[in-house]
Amino acid sequence: MSKELWQLLGLYLLLVNLAAFLVMGADKRRAKRGTWRISEKALFLPALLGGALGGVLGMRTFRHKTKHWYFRFGFPLLLVLQAVLLGWLVWKFR
Repeated sequence: MSKELWQLLGLYLLLVNLAAFLVMGADKRRAKRGTWRISEKALFLPALLGGALGGVLGMRTFRHKTKHWYFRFGFPLLLVLQAVLLGWLVWKFR
């Protein structure tokens, strides 16, 4: 894989993880204020698209959705799967 593709992948992962982190924070803020909430599907979407690390960090930083088993176990499981995939990509294409 070319250097440019690796840079694009890195930028994509940075942005999707930032999005996952910020969405968790925004939903926590809305929960505290009692206003309209972000759906759980929308919270999972960035994590599924490669932002599991940002989702886990957002969950821990904002103490949000930590009582829901599908977040508490789902986000870390996604993170492990994404790390394995990234490791395989590095091994295969470097």
